[in-house]
Amino acid sequence: MTLRFLVTGGAGFIGSAVVRHLIEDTAHEVCVLDALTYAGNLDNLDPVSNNPRYRFEQVDITDAPAVLRVFEAVKPDIIMHLAAESHVDRSIDGPAAFIKTNVLGTFVLLEAARAQWLALDEAAKARFRFHHVSTDEVFGSLGASDFFLETSPYQPNSPYSASKAGSDHLVRAWHHTYKMPTVSSNCSNNYGPYHFPEKLIPLVILNALEGKPIPVYGNGANVRDWLYVEDHARALVTIATQGVLGESYNVGGWNERSNLDVVHAICDLVDEMAPKPGHSAKDLITFVTDRPGHDQRYAIDASKIKRDLGWVPRESFDTGLRKTVRWYLDNPQWWQRIRSGGYRGERLGQGAEQVA
Repeated sequence: MTLRFLVTGGAGFIGSAVVRHLIEDTAHEVCVLDALTYAGNLDNLDPVSNNPRYRFEQVDITDAPAVLRVFEAVKPDIIMHLAAESHVDRSIDGPAAFIKTNVLGTFVLLEAARAQWLALDEAAKARFRFHHVSTDEVFGSLGASDFFLETSPYQPNSPYSASKAGSDHLVRAWHHTYKMPTVSSNCSNNYGPYHFPEKLIPLVILNALEGKPIPVYGNGANVRDWLYVEDHARALVTIATQGVLGESYNVGGWNERSNLDVVHAICDLVDEMAPKPGHSAKDLITFVTDRPGHDQRYAIDASKIKRDLGWVPRESFDTGLRKTVRWYLDNPQWWQRIRSGGYRGERLGQGAEQVA
Protein backbone atom coordinates (compact mmCIF):
# COMPACT_ATOMS: atom_id res chain seq x y z
CA MET A 1 0.00 0.00 0.00
CA THR A 2 1.27 3.45 -0.91
CA LEU A 3 1.22 5.72 2.13
CA ARG A 4 1.38 9.51 2.44
CA PHE A 5 4.21 10.60 4.73
CA LEU A 6 4.56 14.05 6.27
CA VAL A 7 8.17 14.50 7.41
CA THR A 8 8.82 17.51 9.62
CA GLY A 9 12.39 18.73 9.52
CA GLY A 10 12.80 16.88 6.26
CA ALA A 11 15.41 19.31 4.93
CA GLY A 12 17.69 18.65 7.89
CA PHE A 13 20.43 16.06 8.25
CA ILE A 14 18.46 13.04 9.48
CA GLY A 15 15.15 14.14 7.98
CA SER A 16 16.58 14.45 4.47
CA ALA A 17 18.10 10.96 4.78
CA VAL A 18 14.63 9.65 5.63
CA VAL A 19 13.10 11.48 2.67
CA ARG A 20 15.74 10.25 0.25
CA HIS A 21 15.20 6.69 1.50
CA LEU A 22 11.40 6.93 1.16
CA ILE A 23 11.55 8.32 -2.38
CA GLU A 24 14.43 6.20 -3.69
CA ASP A 25 13.64 2.87 -2.01
CA THR A 26 9.84 2.78 -1.54
CA ALA A 27 6.68 3.71 -3.46
CA HIS A 28 5.38 6.08 -0.75
CA GLU A 29 4.54 9.77 -1.20
CA VAL A 30 6.38 12.35 0.89
CA CYS A 31 5.63 15.92 1.89
CA VAL A 32 8.47 17.71 3.67
CA LEU A 33 7.54 20.40 6.17
CA ASP A 34 10.54 22.51 7.16
CA ALA A 35 11.11 26.09 8.30
CA LEU A 36 14.55 26.17 6.61
CA THR A 37 16.40 27.59 9.60
CA TYR A 38 20.20 27.51 9.58
CA ALA A 39 20.45 23.68 9.46
CA GLY A 40 17.57 23.10 7.03
CA ASN A 41 18.99 22.97 3.53
CA LEU A 42 17.09 22.22 0.33
CA ASP A 43 20.39 21.09 -1.22
CA ASN A 44 20.01 18.00 0.98
CA LEU A 45 16.92 17.08 -1.04
CA ASP A 46 18.31 17.72 -4.51
CA PRO A 47 18.52 13.98 -5.32
CA VAL A 48 14.72 13.62 -5.01
CA SER A 49 13.43 17.14 -5.62
CA ASN A 50 12.11 16.39 -9.11
CA ASN A 51 10.30 13.19 -8.14
CA PRO A 52 6.49 13.48 -8.55
CA ARG A 53 5.98 11.73 -5.19
CA TYR A 54 7.84 14.54 -3.37
CA ARG A 55 6.55 17.95 -2.33
CA PHE A 56 7.89 20.67 -0.03
CA GLU A 57 6.17 23.15 2.32
CA GLN A 58 8.17 25.87 4.08
CA VAL A 59 6.39 26.06 7.42
CA ASP A 60 7.44 26.64 11.03
CA ILE A 61 5.98 23.89 13.23
CA THR A 62 5.02 26.48 15.86
CA ASP A 63 2.69 28.19 13.33
CA ALA A 64 -0.56 26.35 14.09
CA PRO A 65 -2.69 27.74 11.21
CA ALA A 66 0.02 26.93 8.66
CA VAL A 67 0.51 23.44 10.09
CA LEU A 68 -3.25 22.78 9.91
CA ARG A 69 -3.30 24.00 6.31
CA VAL A 70 -0.61 21.46 5.37
CA PHE A 71 -2.39 18.63 7.19
CA GLU A 72 -5.62 19.42 5.37
CA ALA A 73 -3.86 19.55 1.99
CA VAL A 74 -1.71 16.44 2.41
CA LYS A 75 -3.92 14.25 4.63
CA PRO A 76 -0.90 12.22 5.78
CA ASP A 77 -1.14 8.61 6.86
CA ILE A 78 2.12 8.84 8.80
CA ILE A 79 3.70 11.86 10.44
CA MET A 80 7.42 11.49 11.08
CA HIS A 81 8.38 14.30 13.43
CA LEU A 82 12.08 15.16 13.15
CA ALA A 83 11.91 18.97 13.19
CA ALA A 84 13.96 20.22 16.12
CA GLU A 85 16.63 22.57 17.26
CA SER A 86 19.32 19.98 17.86
CA HIS A 87 22.78 21.33 18.71
CA VAL A 88 23.78 21.27 22.39
CA ASP A 89 26.22 24.18 22.05
CA ARG A 90 23.57 26.39 20.46
CA SER A 91 21.14 25.48 23.25
CA ILE A 92 23.67 26.72 25.79
CA ASP A 93 23.99 30.05 24.02
CA GLY A 94 20.28 30.50 23.30
CA PRO A 95 17.85 28.07 24.97
CA ALA A 96 14.64 29.94 24.11
CA ALA A 97 14.55 28.70 20.51
CA PHE A 98 14.87 25.12 21.74
CA ILE A 99 11.90 25.41 24.09
CA LYS A 100 9.80 27.08 21.40
CA THR A 101 10.54 24.64 18.58
CA ASN A 102 10.98 21.38 20.44
CA VAL A 103 8.23 21.73 23.05
CA LEU A 104 5.66 24.16 21.62
CA GLY A 105 6.21 22.89 18.08
CA THR A 106 5.61 19.30 19.12
CA PHE A 107 2.40 20.34 20.89
CA VAL A 108 1.17 22.11 17.74
CA LEU A 109 1.87 19.04 15.62
CA LEU A 110 0.19 16.68 18.07
CA GLU A 111 -2.96 18.78 18.10
CA ALA A 112 -3.05 19.04 14.30
CA ALA A 113 -2.53 15.29 14.03
CA ARG A 114 -5.19 14.57 16.65
CA ALA A 115 -7.73 16.75 14.82
CA GLN A 116 -7.09 14.88 11.57
CA TRP A 117 -7.10 11.45 13.23
CA LEU A 118 -10.46 12.04 14.91
CA ALA A 119 -12.05 12.93 11.56
CA LEU A 120 -10.85 9.80 9.75
CA ASP A 121 -12.91 6.75 8.85
CA GLU A 122 -11.97 3.47 10.50
CA ALA A 123 -9.73 2.24 7.69
CA ALA A 124 -7.74 5.48 7.62
CA LYS A 125 -7.50 5.51 11.41
CA ALA A 126 -6.02 2.02 11.33
CA ARG A 127 -3.05 3.14 9.21
CA PHE A 128 -2.55 6.56 10.85
CA ARG A 129 0.58 7.01 12.99
CA PHE A 130 2.55 9.81 14.62
CA HIS A 131 6.23 8.89 14.94
CA HIS A 132 8.23 11.12 17.25
CA VAL A 133 12.02 11.06 16.78
CA SER A 134 14.15 11.90 19.81
CA THR A 135 17.66 11.45 21.19
CA ASP A 136 19.57 9.38 23.73
CA GLU A 137 20.62 12.63 25.42
CA VAL A 138 17.29 12.74 27.31
CA PHE A 139 18.63 9.91 29.50
CA GLY A 140 21.60 11.92 30.79
CA SER A 141 25.12 10.60 31.25
CA LEU A 142 26.21 6.98 31.67
CA GLY A 143 28.91 5.32 33.71
CA ALA A 144 31.67 3.28 32.16
CA SER A 145 29.75 0.09 31.35
CA ASP A 146 25.95 0.39 31.30
CA PHE A 147 23.61 1.20 28.39
CA PHE A 148 20.51 3.27 27.80
CA LEU A 149 17.35 1.17 27.59
CA GLU A 150 13.85 2.20 26.55
CA THR A 151 13.01 2.09 30.27
CA SER A 152 15.95 4.24 31.41
CA PRO A 153 14.95 7.21 33.59
CA TYR A 154 15.05 10.66 32.04
CA GLN A 155 17.88 12.88 33.33
CA PRO A 156 18.47 15.58 30.68
CA ASN A 157 21.48 17.77 31.41
CA SER A 158 21.45 20.45 28.68
CA PRO A 159 18.77 22.88 27.49
CA TYR A 160 18.62 20.84 24.26
CA SER A 161 18.07 17.48 25.95
CA ALA A 162 15.60 19.00 28.41
CA SER A 163 13.54 20.37 25.52
CA LYS A 164 13.57 16.99 23.78
CA ALA A 165 12.58 15.26 27.02
CA GLY A 166 9.63 17.62 27.24
CA SER A 167 8.54 16.74 23.71
CA ASP A 168 8.89 13.02 24.46
CA HIS A 169 6.61 13.37 27.47
CA LEU A 170 3.99 15.25 25.42
CA VAL A 171 3.85 12.43 22.87
CA ARG A 172 3.51 9.83 25.62
CA ALA A 173 0.73 11.86 27.24
CA TRP A 174 -1.21 12.28 23.98
CA HIS A 175 -1.09 8.52 23.46
CA HIS A 176 -2.26 7.64 26.96
CA THR A 177 -4.78 10.46 27.38
CA TYR A 178 -6.28 10.70 23.90
CA LYS A 179 -5.35 7.21 22.58
CA MET A 180 -3.42 8.84 19.74
CA PRO A 181 -1.58 6.21 17.65
CA THR A 182 2.00 7.20 18.41
CA VAL A 183 5.41 5.54 18.34
CA SER A 184 8.68 7.04 19.52
CA SER A 185 12.38 6.46 19.03
CA ASN A 186 15.58 7.66 20.69
CA CYS A 187 18.82 7.50 18.74
CA SER A 188 22.53 7.75 19.35
CA ASN A 189 24.80 10.26 17.60
CA ASN A 190 24.34 10.25 13.82
CA TYR A 191 26.98 10.91 11.18
CA GLY A 192 27.17 10.69 7.41
CA PRO A 193 26.54 12.73 4.22
CA TYR A 194 24.86 16.17 4.41
CA HIS A 195 25.75 16.63 8.11
CA PHE A 196 25.76 20.33 9.08
CA PRO A 197 29.41 21.27 9.70
CA GLU A 198 29.06 22.52 13.27
CA LYS A 199 28.83 18.91 14.49
CA LEU A 200 31.98 17.01 15.48
CA ILE A 201 32.60 14.69 12.54
CA PRO A 202 31.98 17.10 9.64
CA LEU A 203 33.74 19.92 11.48
CA VAL A 204 36.85 17.78 11.94
CA ILE A 205 36.77 16.63 8.30
CA LEU A 206 36.47 20.15 6.93
CA ASN A 207 38.99 21.73 9.30
CA ALA A 208 41.46 18.97 8.40
CA LEU A 209 40.92 19.62 4.69
CA GLU A 210 41.27 23.39 5.15
CA GLY A 211 44.27 23.24 7.49
CA LYS A 212 42.39 24.83 10.40
CA PRO A 213 42.74 23.91 14.08
CA ILE A 214 40.70 20.85 15.07
CA PRO A 215 39.11 21.59 18.47
CA VAL A 216 38.76 18.75 20.98
CA TYR A 217 36.78 19.49 24.13
CA GLY A 218 38.56 18.80 27.43
CA ASN A 219 40.78 15.74 27.13
CA GLY A 220 38.67 14.09 24.40
CA ALA A 221 37.63 11.20 26.65
CA ASN A 222 33.87 11.72 26.33
CA VAL A 223 32.31 8.67 24.68
CA ARG A 224 29.49 8.52 22.14
CA ASP A 225 27.75 5.67 20.28
CA TRP A 226 27.80 6.46 16.55
CA LEU A 227 25.08 5.58 14.03
CA TYR A 228 25.39 6.02 10.26
CA VAL A 229 22.53 8.25 9.15
CA GLU A 230 21.32 6.00 6.32
CA ASP A 231 21.05 3.10 8.78
CA HIS A 232 19.02 5.38 11.02
CA ALA A 233 16.73 6.37 8.15
CA ARG A 234 15.90 2.72 7.49
CA ALA A 235 15.24 2.19 11.18
CA LEU A 236 12.90 5.17 11.38
CA VAL A 237 10.75 4.06 8.46
CA THR A 238 10.62 0.57 9.98
CA ILE A 239 9.45 1.99 13.32
CA ALA A 240 6.92 4.30 11.67
CA THR A 241 5.32 1.51 9.67
CA GLN A 242 5.79 -1.55 11.92
CA GLY A 243 6.35 -0.32 15.47
CA VAL A 244 3.86 -1.20 18.18
CA LEU A 245 1.66 1.77 19.07
CA GLY A 246 2.60 3.40 22.34
CA GLU A 247 6.05 1.83 22.33
CA SER A 248 9.46 3.47 22.07
CA TYR A 249 12.55 2.05 20.35
CA ASN A 250 16.20 2.84 20.93
CA VAL A 251 18.29 3.04 17.75
CA GLY A 252 22.05 2.74 18.03
CA GLY A 253 25.00 1.56 16.01
CA TRP A 254 26.91 -0.44 18.66
CA ASN A 255 29.85 1.84 17.81
CA GLU A 256 31.22 3.45 20.97
CA ARG A 257 34.22 5.73 20.49
CA SER A 258 35.83 8.46 22.54
CA ASN A 259 35.81 11.87 20.88
CA LEU A 260 39.60 11.77 20.59
CA ASP A 261 39.48 8.35 18.91
CA VAL A 262 36.93 9.71 16.42
CA VAL A 263 39.16 12.68 15.65
CA HIS A 264 42.21 10.46 15.18
CA ALA A 265 40.26 8.13 12.84
CA ILE A 266 39.13 11.08 10.71
CA CYS A 267 42.65 12.50 10.56
CA ASP A 268 43.98 9.13 9.38
CA LEU A 269 41.37 8.98 6.60
CA VAL A 270 42.03 12.56 5.49
CA ASP A 271 45.79 11.84 5.44
CA GLU A 272 45.07 8.80 3.27
CA MET A 273 42.51 10.33 0.89
CA ALA A 274 43.76 13.93 0.65
CA PRO A 275 47.38 13.86 1.84
CA LYS A 276 49.44 16.99 2.37
CA PRO A 277 53.11 16.03 2.04
CA GLY A 278 55.06 16.60 5.22
CA HIS A 279 51.97 17.25 7.32
CA SER A 280 49.46 15.10 9.19
CA ALA A 281 45.94 16.27 10.01
CA LYS A 282 46.68 15.20 13.60
CA ASP A 283 49.06 18.16 13.85
CA LEU A 284 45.97 20.40 13.79
CA ILE A 285 44.39 18.89 16.94
CA THR A 286 43.90 21.55 19.61
CA PHE A 287 42.52 20.80 23.07
CA VAL A 288 40.05 23.48 24.20
CA THR A 289 38.04 24.24 27.34
CA ASP A 290 35.34 21.63 27.82
CA ARG A 291 31.66 22.29 27.09
CA PRO A 292 29.66 23.31 30.22
CA GLY A 293 27.90 20.24 31.67
CA HIS A 294 29.43 17.90 29.07
CA ASP A 295 27.94 14.40 29.54
CA GLN A 296 30.67 11.77 29.86
CA ARG A 297 29.18 8.83 27.96
CA TYR A 298 26.14 7.82 25.90
CA ALA A 299 25.55 4.28 24.68
CA ILE A 300 22.36 2.73 23.29
CA ASP A 301 21.13 -0.82 23.77
CA ALA A 302 19.37 -1.42 20.44
CA SER A 303 18.32 -4.99 21.23
CA LYS A 304 14.59 -4.25 21.20
CA ILE A 305 14.39 -2.97 17.63
CA LYS A 306 16.55 -5.87 16.46
CA ARG A 307 14.42 -8.43 18.30
CA ASP A 308 10.97 -6.99 17.59
CA LEU A 309 11.37 -5.33 14.17
CA GLY A 310 14.40 -7.05 12.65
CA TRP A 311 16.49 -3.91 12.13
CA VAL A 312 20.27 -3.98 12.42
CA PRO A 313 22.80 -1.41 11.17
CA ARG A 314 24.57 -2.24 7.93
CA GLU A 315 27.58 -0.01 8.52
CA SER A 316 30.30 -0.39 11.11
CA PHE A 317 31.89 2.82 12.34
CA ASP A 318 34.93 2.20 10.15
CA THR A 319 32.95 1.62 6.94
CA GLY A 320 30.53 4.45 7.63
CA LEU A 321 33.27 6.93 8.50
CA ARG A 322 35.19 6.08 5.32
CA LYS A 323 32.03 6.70 3.27
CA THR A 324 31.47 9.97 5.12
CA VAL A 325 34.95 11.38 4.54
CA ARG A 326 34.75 10.30 0.89
CA TRP A 327 31.40 12.12 0.52
CA TYR A 328 32.79 15.41 1.85
CA LEU A 329 35.78 15.12 -0.46
CA ASP A 330 33.48 14.48 -3.44
CA ASN A 331 30.90 17.17 -2.61
CA PRO A 332 32.75 20.42 -1.84
CA GLN A 333 30.01 22.47 -3.51
CA TRP A 334 27.60 21.41 -0.73
CA TRP A 335 29.74 22.39 2.25
CA GLN A 336 31.41 25.40 0.65
CA ARG A 337 27.99 27.04 0.27
CA ILE A 338 27.53 26.70 4.04
CA ARG A 339 31.08 27.72 4.95
CA SER A 340 30.78 30.85 2.83
CA GLY A 341 27.43 31.79 4.40
CA GLY A 342 26.24 32.09 7.98
CA TYR A 343 28.36 29.36 9.57
CA ARG A 344 32.14 29.24 9.23
CA GLY A 345 33.12 26.73 11.90
CA GLU A 346 33.34 29.08 14.86
CA ARG A 347 33.13 27.78 18.44
CA LEU A 348 29.61 27.78 19.93
CA GLY A 349 28.24 26.90 23.35
CA GLN A 350 30.65 28.51 25.79
CA GLY A 351 27.81 29.64 28.03
CA ALA A 352 27.39 33.23 26.87
CA GLU A 353 24.18 34.70 28.25
CA GLN A 354 21.60 35.54 25.64
CA VAL A 355 18.00 36.51 26.26
CA ALA A 356 15.53 35.97 23.43
